Amino acid sequence: MINLTLKHFRYFDALARFGHFGRAAEDCAISQPALSVQIKELETMLGAPLVERTSRKIKLTTLGEEFLTRARKILSDVEEMAALARSSEGSLKGALRLGVIPTIAPYLLPSIIQKLGATYPDLDLQPRESVTKSLVQDLLESRLDFIIAALPISEPSLQEFALFDEEFVLVRPKRDANLPVPSPDKLQKMKLLLLEEGHCFRDQALEFCDLRPSASNFIMEGSSLSTLVQMVRAGLGLTLLPEMAIPLELQQAGLSIAQFSANRPHRRIGMIWRKTSPLGPQLLELGAILRRLKPLKV
Repeated sequence: MINLTLKHFRYFDALARFGHFGRAAEDCAISQPALSVQIKELETMLGAPLVERTSRKIKLTTLGEEFLTRARKILSDVEEMAALARSSEGSLKGALRLGVIPTIAPYLLPSIIQKLGATYPDLDLQPRESVTKSLVQDLLESRLDFIIAALPISEPSLQEFALFDEEFVLVRPKRDANLPVPSPDKLQKMKLLLLEEGHCFRDQALEFCDLRPSASNFIMEGSSLSTLVQMVRAGLGLTLLPEMAIPLELQQAGLSIAQFSANRPHRRIGMIWRKTSPLGPQLLELGAILRRLKPLKV
């Protein structure tokens, strides 16, 4: 008799996501040898290998691909049942897994944690920061309960709930404070500092300036908004910044901010969760609370 457990499913799911025993073990909070033993045990029960092992990365076998699809469905159903039990209790309590994109997390997450902690004293908020694509995938596969990101996501199976709109401001060296604010077409000819690929804020900036992602001869990339601000301070160019980032990123001297006079770039921030989630009513209630956490106006 095959004695499969949820632990086997979770460990295999992590291994498939990371493609590496070490990183998967770290995500599961166990040692790499322990994870390897569990996967080997799973393969022994099934009577066939699930992964091809190399010195650097693993690759799923045909059976591994099919097993992963079914394992993730089971894990998703289990998470939905857990959410159903929590929803029956009325007010939110227990673990609630939240995903937040990097251009929001440092600036809004502390206020979210403080506000929800005061409103739901029995809530255990478990935040995770990553780029939109990764968070959406985790949400679809029930590894997250909801995410906060820029809208729209436009995924049919997901519910979107708008929280607020915020504008982008131009960040440039202090010496340029009195210069006219360049129009989008003039920004095309200037040294514009952007986030690296994978960040939706990068795509929004490119759209505003009507730039092609391949136009790398005049675009310098950074891994975070903090990095971009430091590059501006060093005189390497200009960048765009969401309003909520201003208090944290512009504490030091040497920089100036300016608003665009027309066609101001902006983004809509919102919550996203699965339409099938039993926590839908509670998340709507939570969203009404988070709508009060507006970003700073310049």
